[in-house]
Amino acid sequence: MDNTHPHHHIHECSNSGSHKSCVSLVPIFNHLDVEQMDEIIATVQTVSFKKGDFIYHAGDRSFSLYIVHKGKVKIYRLSETGKEQLVRILNPGDFTGELTLFRSDLHESFAEAMADTVVCTIHQADLQDLLLKYPSISLKILEEFSKRLDQSEKQITRFATEKVETRIALFLAECVKDSQKQEFILPMSKKNLASFLGTTPETLSRKLSEFEHQGLIKQKPHKMIEIVNLDELLLI
Repeated sequence: MDNTHPHHHIHECSNSGSHKSCVSLVPIFNHLDVEQMDEIIATVQTVSFKKGDFIYHAGDRSFSLYIVHKGKVKIYRLSETGKEQLVRILNPGDFTGELTLFRSDLHESFAEAMADTVVCTIHQADLQDLLLKYPSISLKILEEFSKRLDQSEKQITRFATEKVETRIALFLAECVKDSQKQEFILPMSKKNLASFLGTTPETLSRKLSEFEHQGLIKQKPHKMIEIVNLDELLLI
C-alpha cells in the first residue's frame, strides 16, 4: 500500500474511537471480550481513501489485512485482454488481504474505493500473533473463507454452464432471498453487476427489460427491483 499517495490520510492514534468501532464491526473479532478487543485495537492503523483511489494493485506485495470501516471497496481482477472481472464488493465490516495470514505474496486482484472510504489495517506479523493467541479468530476467518470459496465455485460453475439470462435470474432470486422481501435495491451499479455476472451492461439492461416485458419483474427508480413472479424467473 502506498501511504505517500496525496489522497491518503493516515490516523496514527491507535486508541481512537474509529479503531474501536472498526474492529467491533468485524465478525472475525466482535465475538472477543473487551480486553482482547483492546489488544487488537492497539495494532490497528486507519487510512482514508478518496473515491477512485486504490487500496492496493495487483502485483503489490501483501503485508496487511484491510478492514472496511466506512465506504465501499470493489475487488476485481483483469483478464489477459484487460477486461475487468468483479470478484466482490466490500461494505463496512468486510475485509480483504486475507491471504497475508499465510504468506507474504503479491496481490492478484485490485482493491478500489467506490466512495470516500476509511480502511483499518492490521500488519501480517501482528495478525499472526493474534491468531496464535486467540484461535477463535482463526475459526471465524475459516468460516469466511468457506463462504467465499462457495461463492467463487458457484460463480465459476454458472459462467461455464448457464446462459447469461439464467445467471441474471439466479442473482435476482438470491437478492430476494437475502432481503426477504419481494423488492430490493440492486447491491451494485449495472456496470459492476454486469462485470460480476460475466456480461456487458448493455446485455444486462436488455435482459432486465425482457424480464419486465414478460411480467417477471418491475424495474423502479433508484435501482429498485420488484420480483413479480419468482417461480417463472427461476425457470429461465
